[in-house]
Amino acid sequence: MSRFTLARALGAALLLATPLAAAHSAIETPAAKAAAAEAAETARDDMRATFGKRFLENGEYLWKKGKGGAEVTRVVIDLADQLAFAYADDELIGVSTISSGTDANPTPTGIFPILEKKRMHRSIKYDNAPMPFMQRLDQFGIALHGGHLPGYPASHGCVRLPPAFAAKLFAATSVGTTVMIGAEDEEQLATR
Repeated sequence: MSRFTLARALGAALLLATPLAAAHSAIETPAAKAAAAEAAETARDDMRATFGKRFLENGEYLWKKGKGGAEVTRVVIDLADQLAFAYADDELIGVSTISSGTDANPTPTGIFPILEKKRMHRSIKYDNAPMPFMQRLDQFGIALHGGHLPGYPASHGCVRLPPAFAAKLFAATSVGTTVMIGAEDEEQLATR
């Protein structure tokens, strides 16, 4: 069984084991965090296989030709490498650089459904800051959205995307689409 298949099965098992009342909330258990970290590791391998690249320049994104109208069924965020990966079922169709949360305002890890989508949203918490193509992940204001990418983690916890990639992703996802946010632990870093 591939690592991706195993991570996806674990994620599905976690979703099924969650009580119905919490079915639309985040899963931030150690097992969910481990599954998301594993998904991020697999996504890096998929990027090399699909696009022939090991890294992207800040602000760069790639979208597979002929997949412009494909439905994104899963998004994987790799906090270690500051990358986002868009999948249509098991096929990687897009990858982008990101800017995630800082140490003071970290991006949460685990498995999240997209709870709400707004083409243009303004932050209630942070001085009415624009959040184009906002896709909310939790009840605390964490979201995927278009924004400035300085080349390092710099947000208040959100995942900022290049505006053009944010627009493509927004068009290809639905409320309920799974977002897996993974961070490597010390053991994973040592084996890279």
